[in-house]
Amino acid sequence: MNTSEPTFDLPEGKDLSTATPQIALGPLDGRYRKATAPLVNFLSEAALNRARVHVEVEWLIYLTDNGFLPGAPKLTEAERDYLRAVVTDFDSDTVAELKETENVTKHDVKAVEYLLKDRLDKAPQVLGETSLDKMHEIVHIFCTSEDVNNLSYALTIRAAIQRVWLPAAQKLVEQLKQMALQAADVPMLAHTHGQPATPVTLGKELAVFVHRISRQLSRIEKQEYLGKINGATGTWAAHRISVPEVDWPAAAKGFVEHLGLTYNPITTQIESHDWDAELFADVARAGRILHNLATDVWTYISMGYFHQNLAAQGSTGSSTMPHKVNPIRFENSEANLEISAALLDSLGATLVTSRMQRDLTDSTTQRNIGVALGHSLLALDNLSRGLAGLDVSAETMAADLDNNWEVLGEAIQQSMRAASISGASGMENPYERLKELTRGHKVTESEMRAFIKTLGMPQEVEARLLQLSPSTYTGYARELAEDICK
Repeated sequence: MNTSEPTFDLPEGKDLSTATPQIALGPLDGRYRKATAPLVNFLSEAALNRARVHVEVEWLIYLTDNGFLPGAPKLTEAERDYLRAVVTDFDSDTVAELKETENVTKHDVKAVEYLLKDRLDKAPQVLGETSLDKMHEIVHIFCTSEDVNNLSYALTIRAAIQRVWLPAAQKLVEQLKQMALQAADVPMLAHTHGQPATPVTLGKELAVFVHRISRQLSRIEKQEYLGKINGATGTWAAHRISVPEVDWPAAAKGFVEHLGLTYNPITTQIESHDWDAELFADVARAGRILHNLATDVWTYISMGYFHQNLAAQGSTGSSTMPHKVNPIRFENSEANLEISAALLDSLGATLVTSRMQRDLTDSTTQRNIGVALGHSLLALDNLSRGLAGLDVSAETMAADLDNNWEVLGEAIQQSMRAASISGASGMENPYERLKELTRGHKVTESEMRAFIKTLGMPQEVEARLLQLSPSTYTGYARELAEDICK
């Protein structure tokens, strides 16, 4: 080997890691930002901190409004409004302020605590006469960080699912419903094991996905979001010794329900995250069904059953083959659903385990919830755009059906069996007789009709079969599509 020859590597260039504005490392905050941006409002680090401020503010208000802290002043309506404005006014300046504070505290929840105390100190400048600046010791009282975190995550995940992910998924289902209804009576050759099989309608096949996905969305809509606020190891020990006259378990239940969450009555230091795993499993399962939809539609496109509308797709098919229109929306969806499912599976498996009363494996894991749901949301966006760019090729499907008259072998065989049971003679060995005619052979229309006439079937049965064609042999497919989608 000639070691004097140069090796070719990526050339040295500008340090992109220090560029301003910052360049995203991941595609969800870079290339695909437009599709996933709505989740930033709920599942980003900034959104988590805003939720933490919300929980801290509501805890302070809840404790003082209910007289759980003897000697603490009652808040006025103006003071409550002032505190809640800390949440509603949370902006990029607040994010920067928290970052600076966390650089000192090296603790994210402690930084939130100090932020709220700072706002208490500034209250007299806004309200004039107030007792807020004397309430430092109420902020974060009786709370471990996980009390604030579990409630904040429950609130942000619920909002992300209910306000962003579910509406996108429901929009896709409605889109599928309309497609299924429009194609309810468009006959299509089925392909079990990839081989020509008993015909269906395109609408019925789409309705299968409507039904499957809708069931998963129904489960997700009913999801419980659990929360707890019970101290360092889940016993309210500090609460009971400090203020013994309060029923702290009841107070905690009231606060969790005040936030609109479901109360978890017994935990270690952490909320057990079982509900997270349940939700992520359902979202992942819905994604796997959507993945099945994406691969089926991709296959139908390759078979010519769908044409891609160039204007709707708005994309270049190939950088070198100008004739191509690649089904990129479905391929993108497929890949992102695989990434999402893998992350959701990992989240669900990791979060339900914590060593004894607490370890921090959940802390870094939960920060990837937005990434997992982001890939799912991106897939939904691409699926919706891909479906919107499809035109049904009924002509291609009709030609395929007309080229596969052998699929009527099932209908003839079963009719012979039914006729035999009814007392008709000469109907022996129907499967074997149809197998001899059809297996491994292409059968034309005329050959099939001639064969039917040789069977000696009852007249009304023969007449019914002679009227049959692959395009009309679709059973209740149209009715099934309409029943599911209406």
